[in-house]
Order: sequence, then structure tokens, then C-alpha cells
Amino acid sequence: MSLDIAKGVLKAEAEAIINLIQKIDHNFLKAVETIFLCKGKIIITGVGKSGLIGKKIAATLTSTGTPAFFFHSADGMHGDLGIITKQDVVLAISNSGETKEIINLLPSIKRKGVNFICITSKPNSTLAKKSDIILNIGVEKEACPLNLAPTTSSTTTLALGDALAIVLLEKRNFKQDDFIMIHPGGSLGKKFLFKVIDLMHTCQDIPRVTANVSMKNVLKEMTSKKLGFTCVIDQEEKLVGIITDGDLRRLLEKTQDIWNLSAQEVMTKNPKTISKEDLAAKAVAIMENYSITSLIILDNNKKIEGVIHLHDLLKAGVV
Repeated sequence: MSLDIAKGVLKAEAEAIINLIQKIDHNFLKAVETIFLCKGKIIITGVGKSGLIGKKIAATLTSTGTPAFFFHSADGMHGDLGIITKQDVVLAISNSGETKEIINLLPSIKRKGVNFICITSKPNSTLAKKSDIILNIGVEKEACPLNLAPTTSSTTTLALGDALAIVLLEKRNFKQDDFIMIHPGGSLGKKFLFKVIDLMHTCQDIPRVTANVSMKNVLKEMTSKKLGFTCVIDQEEKLVGIITDGDLRRLLEKTQDIWNLSAQEVMTKNPKTISKEDLAAKAVAIMENYSITSLIILDNNKKIEGVIHLHDLLKAGVV
């Protein structure tokens, strides 16, 4: 029984969003253009569940290149209305279109000459009639069996807000670098702000041997640098291969007589490399894709500029 109810709720909300696709029209495009051309602030207002959805829409807009903030309608009657100027755009959310707190603000907002957009299910409501642009979500029935608790209407409004944000993102040519700049905190910030150059080992910390050295010297270099591998270079100091702990284990499974071998005979040719300007997240992706733990950074002359190990990425919190 409970599962049937849950599935019914999800079905009702999914159908409402699908139906919303048919309702996207010139008013949506007009709202996008109005917000895009706004010289002031995007102010979103609502009460109760609509207010909570409004906060999320404001946050999504802000994080995708359209600065916005939430303004509680009730607070507007007690001085906060002063934050609205004629350069702003107000987006009001009210499923019924009759929310008293918003209706009471309308005369003052309209006197400021502000562009006023509403999201509602009632295009003939008081709020809709006084709006410059109406975004009709057209929800006739809530998923709540009492048809009281905002469920279908709030979900549909949230989806419409996401659609607005993403269309504006594309219209502003908002790119990954822009997103990164305003998300510097937490694991997301670390993943996208760190570049390989910020974490790589350089100079004397780079493990490397020439192709003709003995395996004794290879092991000595790997042990001293403590990265679990060594680069192999030719006489011109250009990269020709890599020897890892895994290569040594596999070699010992074949023969115990490794001391007469040279680095060139043991190395893996054409090791994976990465640019120092690449994001550290790209290094993680390459390592995962090839099941390896290290990458080599080369300059334009194919000489080694640095190396980066999975442990470096772990310590930095990129992984």
C-alpha cells in the first residue's frame, strides 16, 4: 500500500513536469530576455513552500551566472521593500496567485516601475493580472490526497526555475571556468581549482635514470624518491619509458636474475603524460581510466618538467 502511494506521488509529479513542456511558450522567452537584460538585481519572493522553492531557484541562478537573492514577502511590509529599485526584476511565486503577502506588496512594487514576473497555476488570479509576464505551470491537482500540501506545484516550479537558470547560463556563455571561480570551497573547489602544476614534484624530487643503468641503480633511485616508480630518459634527457613497482613485481615472477638487466630492458615505453596546465581532476580521470598511479609532465622538448602521483591528489583532497 505504501509503495503504491509513493509511486503515485512520483508519477503525478513526473506527469506535471512533462505537461509543463507543452506550456513553455513566448512568455518563458520573454522572462529569459527580461532577466538577461536586467541592470539591477533578480529578486525572488514567495511565502511558505513557495518561498523555500524560491530560495533554491535564487541559489541556482546565482551559481550559474545570474546573481539573484530571495526576499521574503512578509518582511517587505516592514522595511525590506526598500531594497527593490526600478532597475530590478522581481519574480514572485504563488501557485494560487492570491498569496496575501505578495498581493499587499504589489502597489509599492508597481510604483517603482519594476519588471514583475510571476509563476502560478492560475493565469486569471490577482497576481497574474498585475504581472508583466506570467509563467503558468498549470498544476490542477497536488500529489497530496487532500490536494492541500504543495507537492506537485512546488516540484514543477522548481523544475521551471532550473530551466530558466540553464537557458540563462547558455545565453551568458557561462563556462566551466566561470563556474569554478564562484565555487572555490569544499571538494568541488579542490577538484576544479587545483592544476597539475600546483601538485607536481619537480627538480630533484623527480625520480629518473638513464636507459643504460643497471637495475641496482634503478632500485636505488626508486627507493630514495619514494614514489613507487622512476622515469627513464635517454642521453638527451628526453623521456623514453617508466619503471614502476608493478613492473618489478611482474619481472620477479619471470626471473630472479634481474641484476644483469638494464633500465631499458625493463621499462614500459610510451608512459602516460599530462600537461602541467591541466586540471588535477583530469589527472585523476586518466589514472582511473588506465589503472595507474602516476603521470609524467613534459615540456615542449619532451623533457621531464615534473611528475604527479595519486598520493599527491589524495592529500590535496582532489580525489
